[in-house]
Amino acid sequence: MKYTVTFKENGQRLDKAVAMLNSELSRSFITKLIDEGKITINGKVEKPSFKVKENDEINIEEIVDVKSDIKEEDIPLDVVYEDDDILIINKPQGMVVHPANGHYSGTLVNALMFMEDSLSSINGVVRPGIVHRIDKDTSGLLCVAKNDNAHHFLAEQLKDHTMAREYMALVRGVIKENSGTVDMPIGRDKNNRQKMAVVKDGKPATTHFAVVERFANHTLIKCQLVSGRTHQIRVHMSAIGYPVEGDPLYAGKNYDKLYKDGQLLVAYKLKLIHPTTKKEMVFNIDLPDYFQKVLEDLR
Repeated sequence: MKYTVTFKENGQRLDKAVAMLNSELSRSFITKLIDEGKITINGKVEKPSFKVKENDEINIEEIVDVKSDIKEEDIPLDVVYEDDDILIINKPQGMVVHPANGHYSGTLVNALMFMEDSLSSINGVVRPGIVHRIDKDTSGLLCVAKNDNAHHFLAEQLKDHTMAREYMALVRGVIKENSGTVDMPIGRDKNNRQKMAVVKDGKPATTHFAVVERFANHTLIKCQLVSGRTHQIRVHMSAIGYPVEGDPLYAGKNYDKLYKDGQLLVAYKLKLIHPTTKKEMVFNIDLPDYFQKVLEDLR
C-alpha cells in the first residue's frame, strides 16, 4: 500500500500520519510494523517519531490480516510439553514462525491451527498463540499460549525478564574470555531493511555469553538474553567480531561455511512461571543432529 503525505498529515509523527491515512490500522500495530521495517518513508526506514512532510511517499508492506488467508496445515510438530494453557514446541530449523510476505504456508502457525482448537487471540489471526519468536533458521524452544489469560501472563514475564531463554551458538573465532556481556542498542540497519544493526538510537539490548568449548577457529558458547530484540545474538556477536557460524546475514560471505543451511544457533533452554500453577518450569533440549555433527567434525 502506497500513500502520499498531504497537507493534512504534514508535520505529524510517522505513526500518527499512517493512522490518519489508514484508519483500519491501530497505532500500536503501526508502531510494530515500523519497528519491523515494514513501513518506509521515501524508501527509508525511520523511527515512529519521524516527522513527515507534504508529498513524502509512505509504503506499507502487504499485511496478511484475513483468517481465510491462513490455511490449516497438517505439519508434524515436536511437542515438548502441553497442557490447557501452554504448548512448548521444539521448532525445527527452516520453519518460519508465522505467516508474512513470502511465507504464507509451512509456518508454525499453519501447523498450530491444524493441531489446536484453541489458541490465544492477543496477536490477532496472523499470530495466534505466538508469545515470542525465533528466527527461521534458528531452531529450538518456543512457548505458545492456548488462551488469552496465559498469553497476558507470559507476555508480562517477557517484559520483566522473568522468562529466561538460553541459546547455544557456534561462533567464528576463538574467544579468550570465559564469559562476557554485550550491551549495545539494536535498531534497523539504515542501508539494508532485512538486517538489524548496533545503532546509537536503537533499543537497549543486552546479551550474556559464556564459553563452553574452544576449537582451532571457533568457539561454542551459551548465550542468555536479557532483552529480546530481532536477531539480537546474531547482531551482538557479529558486532564484537565473533559472528555465528553459517549466518547468511551477519557472518559475511568471504569464507567457507562449515554449515550452509543457516546459522548454528539453538534455543536450547526455556524457563518460565506457569500461568495457572504459578510454579517455575524449565525445559531443555539436546543440540540437533546437524549441530552435533559440525562439533564432532571440529573435534
